[in-house]
Amino acid sequence: MDIKRLREKLELYLNALERLKESLDMEPASPVIKDGVIQRFEFTYELGWKLMKAYLEYQGITEGRTPREVYKDSFRAGIILNGDAWLDMMTDRNLTSHTYDEKMADEIYSKIKNKHYDVLLGLGERIKKEVDL
Repeated sequence: MDIKRLREKLELYLNALERLKESLDMEPASPVIKDGVIQRFEFTYELGWKLMKAYLEYQGITEGRTPREVYKDSFRAGIILNGDAWLDMMTDRNLTSHTYDEKMADEIYSKIKNKHYDVLLGLGERIKKEVDL
């Protein structure tokens, strides 16, 4: 992984994060807005773990193949500060993509707004400093 490709992945991630923030800033007056937030979360989450993997490859760490392995390596490398938070996001991501339940959607929306977004933002900020973007 060269620095140019890593920066491209970071740009995609930061753009997705910005789109997620825009949707979170909207009043959740309808299920459509909540659904949009959840969909943007899914996309941002996927880009996030792939960004971590790319950063690790850039650093010469290529063992991680699954998200769980990437989180462990990223935690050891100091890219993420709380591996459990990423595992929690992985669980929520899997729940939202395989089933739909209004109550579950409300709970996950709340977690995205009050917890997950900050974790996702932290990843972007740390890697941004590392690649000097």
